[in-house]
Amino acid sequence: MKSDFSENFLVKDAVDISKLVTEYKGELTKEDGKSLLEQEKVKLRELQEKLYADGSKSLLIVLQAMDAAGKDSLIKHVFSGVNPQGCDVTSFKTPSEKEYAHDFLWRHYLALPAKGKIGIFNRSHYESVLVCKVHPEYNLNEKVWKSTDEFDDKFWDNRYESIRNFEKHLAENGTTIIKIFLNISKKEQKKRLLDRIEENDKNWKFSVGDLPERALWNNYMTVYEKAINETSKDHAPWFVIPGDDKWFARVAAVQIIIDALEDMNLKFPKLSENDLKALENARQQLESE
Repeated sequence: MKSDFSENFLVKDAVDISKLVTEYKGELTKEDGKSLLEQEKVKLRELQEKLYADGSKSLLIVLQAMDAAGKDSLIKHVFSGVNPQGCDVTSFKTPSEKEYAHDFLWRHYLALPAKGKIGIFNRSHYESVLVCKVHPEYNLNEKVWKSTDEFDDKFWDNRYESIRNFEKHLAENGTTIIKIFLNISKKEQKKRLLDRIEENDKNWKFSVGDLPERALWNNYMTVYEKAINETSKDHAPWFVIPGDDKWFARVAAVQIIIDALEDMNLKFPKLSENDLKALENARQQLESE
């Protein structure tokens, strides 16, 4: 039974989202998948500790998806075992007035993980070429442009280029980047939105605003496809994971993250001769008390 899925969903060529699967149909059962996730979480915790101790590199995980695709629950289940001191999660909402007063990447720079840390972007700088492309009027809040007529192909090409340059700069300065799109079907989204309405403990998750966005499903698929194809690079790859089965999406995601950390060739700091002598002196001093 194949249990390593990390390479299956790497974007290597131009993607057509309409042809990508949203369901897992392999041999791994849900029960075995949950067991596998627990095993992988042990590896993740050990690698995160090594990343923190090494202190020379960082990992940025970008999570994007349609509403109700399971980003929050994926973060909860995959990272529940890591040391919270070495992992930061940033959920990007509608920009504030202060954030709109800067360029569209500014607030994302502020949230980048320091060396030795894992940073998770729950939504990200990609919203500027996703929701802002479906609703171009949002860009007017940046106060640079006067009319949506100015948001032509050149404008969007410049946005993609800015994102590519941003990620290349990060990669060249010690940050490993992996970008994950949870590919949920419209049918499964409907089911999850109904669950939020019908189950009392999920009511708080439902937003009436989700429905107008759901009506623009095809528009969103178009802009996601374009963004992925424009920005998936070796130094900042996209992974498109089937999102209809939450348990499987978590397994695939944790394996992708583990691979990225293993590829960093992390090492625990090696003590100098003087440091080793100091440790020995400290040991002798403690034992003699």
